[in-house]
Amino acid sequence: MGIFTRSTVSRKPNESMRLIVTTFVGVVFGFLIGLSFPKLSLTKFNISSGILTTIDIKYTEYTNSVPSGSTPLQHPIDNNRSSANATSKKIWVPSNPRGAERLPPGIVKAESDLYLRRLWGKPNEDLTSTPKYLVTFTVGYNQRKNIDAAVKKFSGNFTILLFHYDGQTTEWDEFEWSKQAIHVSVRRQTKWWYAKRFLHPDIVAPYDYIFIWDEDLGVEHFNAEEYIKLVRKHGLEISQPGLEPNKGLTWQMTKRRGDREVHKETEEKPGWCNHPHVPPCAAFVEIMAPVFSRDAWRCVWHMIQNDLVHGWGLDFALRKCVEPAHEKIGVVDAQWIVHQSVPSLGNQGESQNGKAPWQGVRERCKKEWTIFQTRFSRAEKSYYKAINSTSH
Repeated sequence: MGIFTRSTVSRKPNESMRLIVTTFVGVVFGFLIGLSFPKLSLTKFNISSGILTTIDIKYTEYTNSVPSGSTPLQHPIDNNRSSANATSKKIWVPSNPRGAERLPPGIVKAESDLYLRRLWGKPNEDLTSTPKYLVTFTVGYNQRKNIDAAVKKFSGNFTILLFHYDGQTTEWDEFEWSKQAIHVSVRRQTKWWYAKRFLHPDIVAPYDYIFIWDEDLGVEHFNAEEYIKLVRKHGLEISQPGLEPNKGLTWQMTKRRGDREVHKETEEKPGWCNHPHVPPCAAFVEIMAPVFSRDAWRCVWHMIQNDLVHGWGLDFALRKCVEPAHEKIGVVDAQWIVHQSVPSLGNQGESQNGKAPWQGVRERCKKEWTIFQTRFSRAEKSYYKAINSTSH
């Protein structure tokens, strides 16, 4: 037993030395082997999304592609920060738009635009011009010649937007201007249906004025740039061109007067106006060719009802959106148009109970007028009732 013990003790230093030498050689060999292989990208491996997020992968691809000498993009997530620190500071900004409270204000873009952009190049070089005005027409292909004539009355300062109620869009490319216009196509819908869904105030915010026009308007005596000058000169927030007296005239207020630039009031049939400053004697334009300032449109858009698509009754309520309405709503006589009264959209209806398609459309229009008046009246009464109840 004594001999066994002594031999075991004497071998321990030699074995320890061999272990140290072997470990050192292994480390050096492994280091040299590692240097001999090219750099591996994490994207070469099939890693579970739970381990490596899409942002991590894209960031890795980006950093690998950065030329030498360039400053790489900082990773959006600070991996040096502990999980506790990362979750202890949360963003909540009540003044941000609804739903965006968790975002830092500097990244929030509450408004957009209708400017066309490229798929290539630098974003800040996309726009060679930024039109200041927007004109929309709700159209069918049968009225293309009339629309072609109308569009040519609007300069390059206008974005052209066509709403197609008949589903025909590419056919319009016979006109060169159509290739730069914006086309939205939904069958059998009216311009107010389109306006409610595609002309949100935050989308059209870049435009000083928004023209929302029908397709059956003669524009021989109209120039859009001159019209804008007169609107600005006379402080009109809501306006329309004067109508040729002998064509499609319904109201005296919208009848063109040949002795002035603009008029803001008129005389109607006895009993039609209970005050000289209310519609249809003042503060009134029709819905066939209205023009809205940016601020006025923001109010009007909210007043348009989702289910009332014809807009009947809207013209009598426009005065609620500007103050004083009898001064800021008017008709531009010096730039006038002709209402051709082409019932093209009316023919998009369906025959029911032996009635022609246009008859069903007309009945719907009248019903909507009554519904809108009732809703507005009830809304005002409810508001004033609530105000009175809280004041006592």
